[in-house]
Amino acid sequence: MPAHHDTGYKLLFSDPLMVRDLLLGFVDDPWLARLDFSTLELVNSHYVSEDLRNRADDVVWRVRADERWVYLYLLIEFQSSVDRFMALRMLVYVGLLYQDLVRRKQLGPDGLLPPVLPIVLYNGERRWKAPVELEALLPKVPVFLAPLQPKMRYLLIDEGAQSAETFARLPRNLVAAIFQLEQPQTLEAVQTIVTEVESATRSPEYATARRLIAIWLRAALRRNRKSPILLPELDDLQELNSMLSQRIEKWAKEFQAEGERKGRLEGRLEGRQEGRQQGRLEGEARVLERQLTRRFGDLPAWVRERLGSATEAQLETWTEAVLDAPSLSAIFGEPPAPH
Repeated sequence: MPAHHDTGYKLLFSDPLMVRDLLLGFVDDPWLARLDFSTLELVNSHYVSEDLRNRADDVVWRVRADERWVYLYLLIEFQSSVDRFMALRMLVYVGLLYQDLVRRKQLGPDGLLPPVLPIVLYNGERRWKAPVELEALLPKVPVFLAPLQPKMRYLLIDEGAQSAETFARLPRNLVAAIFQLEQPQTLEAVQTIVTEVESATRSPEYATARRLIAIWLRAALRRNRKSPILLPELDDLQELNSMLSQRIEKWAKEFQAEGERKGRLEGRLEGRQEGRQQGRLEGEARVLERQLTRRFGDLPAWVRERLGSATEAQLETWTEAVLDAPSLSAIFGEPPAPH
């Protein structure tokens, strides 16, 4: 995926309300009840690794739980291919985080390192198959070595693997709405989701989230694989929703008019085809009538009536029989009884 896509998500998850909805909606554990989401603080995650390159695909927060800071390491993954060694990457990143906390002397009052919740948020089209723990990447070792090997496990949130039932139980969850908009949607579904998001974020606490969602949404609508939507640069969610509604309404009218035009055109074409078919049958009937007249003389009215209403199959059968049949009755059967 393009780098601006990663940046868009990083922008979204720089808001504490988005982080809260991600955890409450997609992490299923009673431990979450111990988190004080009002204490969420964004942490500078641009540590410099040994190769001197900054990472731009991670977001780090810290939150209080039981009088202790817990760090949330959110790694946003938009690669087209699944990274088999993600557990190793996460081990390195968390190690760098710990190293930075030690350097800045941000340990607990007991001098211990804080706990970390490592999360991989994956948005690729293929489902995630990589191991979520480092142990799966290591060979079997002797009993003596086993406890000496490094350990790491991360929590995977695979957007494309989320079910409709999951979204249905999260009607006001902003992250659930974002995930749905990332998937191919009809224009009507897009409009419904955006309207619900706009309605759910009208209180003052959502002011920043609304602006960030509007910025991200405009880019996401442009990327929509089923129906790309181009809108002006706006950071007001209500105005964007209104403009989206007008655009969809306009497209619906244009689509209806186009459908009616195509319907009329198809009707005319169908009429022409039926006319050509009827003309061809009439021509074949006239040829057969002349052949019959040469063999049997003037044709009675009942034979001409049958020729005039004949199907293609009947004409074909009668044409094959006209050369050898000894009489009109041998071709057409007995004439109708007189009234």
